[in-house]
Amino acid sequence: MNKNSDLREKYVYPILGITTIATILYLNFNDQLNFDFPIVFWQKNMVFIGVNSTHFVTINGHDHDHQRVYVNGWNSYWLMEASVWDPSRSKVSKMLQKGAQMGLNVCRTWAFSDGPGPNSLQISPGVFNERVLKGLDYVIVEARKNGVRLILSLVNNLNAFGGKAQYVKWAQEAGINVSSSVDSFFSDSTIKAYYKAYIKAIITRKNSLSGVKYADEPAIFAWELINEPRCQSDSSSSILQAWITEMVAYIKTLDKKHMVTIGLEGFYGPKPAEKSGVNPGEWAASLGTDLYRIQPLMVLTSLQMPHANMTAKLKFVSDWLDTHISNGENILKKPVLFTEVGYPIQVKGEGVDYADTLLKTVYDRIVVSAKKGQAGAGALIWQLLVEGMEEYGDRFSLVAWKHPSTYKLILEQSCRLNVRDHCSNILQ
Repeated sequence: MNKNSDLREKYVYPILGITTIATILYLNFNDQLNFDFPIVFWQKNMVFIGVNSTHFVTINGHDHDHQRVYVNGWNSYWLMEASVWDPSRSKVSKMLQKGAQMGLNVCRTWAFSDGPGPNSLQISPGVFNERVLKGLDYVIVEARKNGVRLILSLVNNLNAFGGKAQYVKWAQEAGINVSSSVDSFFSDSTIKAYYKAYIKAIITRKNSLSGVKYADEPAIFAWELINEPRCQSDSSSSILQAWITEMVAYIKTLDKKHMVTIGLEGFYGPKPAEKSGVNPGEWAASLGTDLYRIQPLMVLTSLQMPHANMTAKLKFVSDWLDTHISNGENILKKPVLFTEVGYPIQVKGEGVDYADTLLKTVYDRIVVSAKKGQAGAGALIWQLLVEGMEEYGDRFSLVAWKHPSTYKLILEQSCRLNVRDHCSNILQ
């Protein structure tokens, strides 16, 4: 036996054996262990993303090295919930892998699930389901492994997954004299304290798989305060604006590295009248989310289209895009990211061709803005699935590679924006 064989038997093999046993024990019994043992020993190097005027830029500690970043991304709200159970974790990994293969660089997903359900993240105020939190840990680790950044939304305006209605219910159950209106979520001090406690628990969490605190995780693109906020009891937007100011300031006491956005739908208030005319209907001006008044860090909007024929819808989309990019450039002085871009492809008489036309309209406007150095920073398609996850779908959802023309549009947009460096590969 030679010297190299002796060394392998004496050192290498025992080390490999111990490591293997430790990993098996951790994977099977980590819920009973009293310490976190990271099983991710290598992670992709990533830098943080920030805002410089009307652009997203890389943040690497050297002002002169900031590079502009454009977004071609997608929504998959279901990643955390699907990561709770081992059998569906492979679907989460596949979704993030497929997203990266399409050249996509940002995924927006839920980091909330509030209420008494078995898969809820926050069971009651300040009481968390560690199993679900570990599902979120898994999503973040898999995103970083694939070079994808995440927009993590922290609560829902709607009742799905609990939402602000669940916070109001918790306060009522605790005997707090709180209005039954869900809008008290934005104004009641007890409810705001519940939400702050939740924010703190998430942002200060140490990932059980990587050992990286969420506040130090570059794979997180931004924190989103709330999915599609509306405060219908105050059309002036004053209540929502005060809540946003308070919550952004609080997050910044915990985390100075990540961007914070709101999750707005991009509606304008009743004044000026010419801007309210860009809304999908008169109803949108009364929801207390006036984009002129709220002044977010970055303008994230979802495309809410009016009921009209295809020609009218395309004109509305073009006007919406032009108005928001122009306002981002000239008034708000912020980058504009369109976070929910979708169209039902199964509507009778308006199939894949119409959906592709709408998506191409959005993509083309973003590219034109980028070429001019303007505020259009990118778009996120709503929403992408993988096979086996259809239960999370709606009429706007698709498995992209099952729709070749749409799939090609997504790939080409990644290359047009130089989102990824391997365009020759993704277009093959």
